[in-house]
Amino acid sequence: MRATFMYGAGDVRIETIPDAVIHQSTDAVVRVTRSCVCGSDLHPYRGLPATPEGTTMGHEFVGIVEEAGSEVTTVRKGDFVIAPFAWSDGTCEFCREGLHTSCAHGGFWNDGNGTLGGQAEAVRVPQADGTLVKVPGITEDSASLPSLLTLSDVYGTGYHAAKRAKVTKGDTVAVIGDGAVGLLAVLSAKQLGAERIILMGRHKDRTDLGVEFGATDVVPERGEEGIAKVLELTGGLGARKVLEAVGHMPAYEQSVGIVRPGGIISRVGVPQYDQGPIGWSFFGKNTTLTGGPAPVRAYIEELLPGVLDGTVDPGKVFDRTVGLEEVPDGYKAMNDRTALKVLVRP
Repeated sequence: MRATFMYGAGDVRIETIPDAVIHQSTDAVVRVTRSCVCGSDLHPYRGLPATPEGTTMGHEFVGIVEEAGSEVTTVRKGDFVIAPFAWSDGTCEFCREGLHTSCAHGGFWNDGNGTLGGQAEAVRVPQADGTLVKVPGITEDSASLPSLLTLSDVYGTGYHAAKRAKVTKGDTVAVIGDGAVGLLAVLSAKQLGAERIILMGRHKDRTDLGVEFGATDVVPERGEEGIAKVLELTGGLGARKVLEAVGHMPAYEQSVGIVRPGGIISRVGVPQYDQGPIGWSFFGKNTTLTGGPAPVRAYIEELLPGVLDGTVDPGKVFDRTVGLEEVPDGYKAMNDRTALKVLVRP
């Protein structure tokens, strides 16, 4: 089968590797019908050291079950399934609490220990019963595939940002970042009842989609200028809830600058830093800091009905589709910001 490998910064290749097979009785093999390139994939694309053996890529995919292990009971051959970006058993203490990314027996795709990536023709899925979500009535060409794919990561991650911030009816929310996660954080804040949603982003084609998803204000300014603009929009008070969907230090500093005293900063952008301001600028406001890797498995059943009935269309974040052999071009397009999010059709 074919799969995507990265061998260093900017070096993405499609290789032929042995077919995915069952290793454990709790595994399933899923033939990938759609996957995608994530904004977090751009971090290694920009800075991965030379890696002679390469690393597989991709952590978002949907597909058809090709084979299920003897202990798997929730899915069978032929089922259409959504695979979250972390695999989990669904039964441990953390999973029962809805924190599947901390599963005692789980892990993440491309872990270097035999679990490969979703930018491929097929994937072996450990802990299939706890990981995969079956969606009846979906075919390989269903129009809803792009939106269903967002449930494997970006929609669930945007929703996690809003849930951890306790967004509720009447809130003023600021979203930092106009990537796919930021835009779907806007959608999620709207779904949870936010009255005013300030989107901080400077790419008009993206912020226009953010407005469609529910943003009431767009702030293209950054840094101190951006902070001043948000404070102006909020009468000097700041935003009660701040959803940070970038992961870079300037975005975090901006969050601290615009959060209202007593407010919440919810981070879901994968942090590319080890330290951040926690002194008086943070402490003095009685700010709550939360967020982390989204346990999207906990949200799929909640978000799925709106996708299936067309109430929401999170798949609009995909603005380019490539075949598997064109995945290197997809990475380049996202890195060059000529594409928001690239859909992969193996």
